[in-house]
Amino acid sequence: MTIVLIAVVLYLTATGLLVAAVRRERGREARLWLLPANLAVLLHGAAHFIAWRIAGGADLHFFAALSLVGLGMAVLTAIFGAAGRMAALGVVVFPLAALMLVAYQLYGHVQHPEPLDWRLQLHAWFALLAYATLAVAALFALMLWLQERALRRREFHGWLRALPPLVELESLLFRTIAVGFILLTATLLTGVLFVENLLAQHLVHKTVLSVLSWLAFGGLLLGRWRYGWRGVVAVRWTLAAMALLILAFFGSKFVLEVILRRV
Repeated sequence: MTIVLIAVVLYLTATGLLVAAVRRERGREARLWLLPANLAVLLHGAAHFIAWRIAGGADLHFFAALSLVGLGMAVLTAIFGAAGRMAALGVVVFPLAALMLVAYQLYGHVQHPEPLDWRLQLHAWFALLAYATLAVAALFALMLWLQERALRRREFHGWLRALPPLVELESLLFRTIAVGFILLTATLLTGVLFVENLLAQHLVHKTVLSVLSWLAFGGLLLGRWRYGWRGVVAVRWTLAAMALLILAFFGSKFVLEVILRRV
């Protein structure tokens, strides 16, 4: 619990430093958030590792998976921020990661997690990486929509200065979607190859929704390449595809593991 509390404090400290950096626009303060953010990420991962060692296996149930996605989003945010791009993303991501970690600590531990062989673990890790990457892409899409909306209305808010230019943000969005699409493709392929008895495991609806999300993300990338889709069209496709993905994984896991308690 101590590790979790320290990680949460560090996440919130990084968030506060980012808010201060955004308000000041530039200066040495702009990179001070990296240290607490990186330490929070390390402690977040350590909390899961220690819990798995105690339980004797990897716990990938609802709150654990949610926390791991939050960890992945925080890692990506730190990478983007260290590269000088979209550090402001941490204002949203770091508090989310902290909240997900607290939820995992309070509700997410399973006493005896079901052992998974390396093939199913590979499938699960591909899935978590895909969800984290595409969740970051969805946040990029929301920021792109807010930026376009503010510019159309000539509402030049201070937070606009924390975002890159529209063209750069849009490019970052599609690059992130492309990486997430590759990871989601690997998730589906390993699922087809390694997961058996879909009906018995209540995975049919998850598979259908995941495939629909994959088709939507693929259609968006094809539309970008073939027809130059951008702006509001890209935002709508991204958010719709992400909604399908959330329903596929976390929607089904919430019903099965939290409501029906089929662990």
